[in-house]
Amino acid sequence: MTDTAVSGVLVLDRNQTRAALPPDELLAAVRTALISISRGDASVPPRVAARSPQGLLGAMPGYVPRLGLAAKLVTVFSAVTAGGHGAHRGIVAYFDEENGRPLAVMDAETITAVRTAVTATIAMRALARPDATRIAVIGTGTQARAQIDLIASMTSAELLVGARNRYNAERLVGGLASGTATSIEAAAKDADVVFCCTSSREPVLHRSWLADGVHLSSVGGSDGPEFDADTLRASSLFVEWQGAVTEPPPAGAWELQGTDPADASLIGAVLDGGHPGRRLAEEMTIFKSTGHAALDVAAASVAYQVARERGLGFSVDL
Repeated sequence: MTDTAVSGVLVLDRNQTRAALPPDELLAAVRTALISISRGDASVPPRVAARSPQGLLGAMPGYVPRLGLAAKLVTVFSAVTAGGHGAHRGIVAYFDEENGRPLAVMDAETITAVRTAVTATIAMRALARPDATRIAVIGTGTQARAQIDLIASMTSAELLVGARNRYNAERLVGGLASGTATSIEAAAKDADVVFCCTSSREPVLHRSWLADGVHLSSVGGSDGPEFDADTLRASSLFVEWQGAVTEPPPAGAWELQGTDPADASLIGAVLDGGHPGRRLAEEMTIFKSTGHAALDVAAASVAYQVARERGLGFSVDL
């Protein structure tokens, strides 16, 4: 994606990065990236991480045809916010795929939160029952807020926010046109779709709480599993990439260690028409997201183009 009309490297702060990620454009780009993963077109090595006693620094480079070349450096620390929620902080660098020139640097926490919410929503659209109307979001941290904002902007479905801390859940639903704050168990039991967005080290969802036919998009769990083994055994499993099953954490998913790779289908294959996705109304489906550099490439490509069009950010010489 050569850009010879501008010079310097575009720098976007947190608010500018968010403003440069309109949902419709990002949904299209992330869909393209997921299909590219399933076709084997994307060049993305498994992410690596350096660990300190308090957290980790991960590196995630990637290339996606038609979207470009980018790399994310992100820290994941378990207790860095006032509420004790984990945070993903760092930078995403976007490069010219033809000559390697750096084009932009943007906020990684925003990129991670928004592209993850978009990916989970794409999976919901592909796998949930057509008559699903009650949506639960489990968690109250950055990722849960991003998911709630996106769902609230796209649908008038009933929204339940489940959390261990009722006060935090009430704060999130306070700004919504309609929403209910409740316990995790109550939210899960009442939902047709569940988005699990936590930093828990042990399962917060159990099979006995989930009705037949429910769809679960699990996007958290950097430090441990979000759902129990019974939920996995009862469900059809979909992932962004096979490494979610075959690689150890932090590249792979905690919940999927020891799973037969043949039991995991790529969500990109569903989007591309190569896999039917849900087959039965009573079938439980899980989309387990571990994050993938191709999705950061998708978000960075959108942010760069939109920022240039809208005059966001400032340029520096590097």
